[in-house]
Amino acid sequence: MSDIGNDREYPSHPLVGVGVVTIKDGKILLVKRAFEPSAGKWSIPGGLVEVGEKLSKAGERETEEETGIKVEILELINVFDMIDVDIDSRIKYHYVLVDFLARPTGGEERLSEEITELKWATYDTAKEMDLAKTARRALSELFGSSIT
Repeated sequence: MSDIGNDREYPSHPLVGVGVVTIKDGKILLVKRAFEPSAGKWSIPGGLVEVGEKLSKAGERETEEETGIKVEILELINVFDMIDVDIDSRIKYHYVLVDFLARPTGGEERLSEEITELKWATYDTAKEMDLAKTARRALSELFGSSIT
């Protein structure tokens, strides 16, 4: 998928995506995004739900595709809109995002074309990182405090 993102800009309808907060030994799995939106920012693994795919299965699939790590979804964290508007007031991105909490169950860490880095970070470290606003929101919801 070398043209990831191209068909996501200026959509004709909202796209449904999932994000997964995976925690192991008190650390959160974070990835640095290669593509827009949020290129170059740290985020949680995730992506679009495929037609006929259950939300939790999409979260498991996306995490493994992006990082090589297999996960088990444990619970729903939140559901929210991510709407970005360009300078002409046109909707550039519109996602309905569903974030989950998960635990790793296997696999081997690796990078995919969708991410440039992968790391496990404590919540305190994550708060200081250049996080995508969607990841910031998911972590704030999960840990119960704002990390602006």
